[in-house]
Amino acid sequence: MGRTHTYRTVTTWTGNLGHGTTGYRSYERAHETRAEGRPALEGSSDPTFRGDPARWNPELLLVASLSQCHLLWYLSLCATSGVVVLDYADDAAGEMVESADGGGRFRTVTLRPRVVVAAADMIGLAESLHDEAAAKCFIAASVNFPVRHEPVTTARAEPGAVAVESA
Repeated sequence: MGRTHTYRTVTTWTGNLGHGTTGYRSYERAHETRAEGRPALEGSSDPTFRGDPARWNPELLLVASLSQCHLLWYLSLCATSGVVVLDYADDAAGEMVESADGGGRFRTVTLRPRVVVAAADMIGLAESLHDEAAAKCFIAASVNFPVRHEPVTTARAEPGAVAVESA
């Protein structure tokens, strides 16, 4: 059996306006999440649910967690496989559907990594490593909806050369 890791956070509601939850509109959804040695993460609910749009919400954090996990696995796999990544940005999006009873669930998350590698001959391997990163991502393995990947990989263009891109 593999090693077990424990992650601890403390989340504190900071949205009491002096009346507690005496009504649905009587309180803010503001909260802070802390972990030892890290700055506080200011959270709220999605603005659709009376949340503060300037704060992180759980839905955004879930999408961000999937994106970050994939990034970290991907970079590790590239480093050990001889693929030199020079730039990486992911335009990730999650789709959540509400149910009739007010609950809901994520239907899918799509990661759209845009990767720049050092040379055109690295593109094929760089593309294939997304599948392995997806399979190893702890967060993706823990959710009950599909996490799709639509990567685009380009090679750094030499001065005067045309960039090579994957589809």
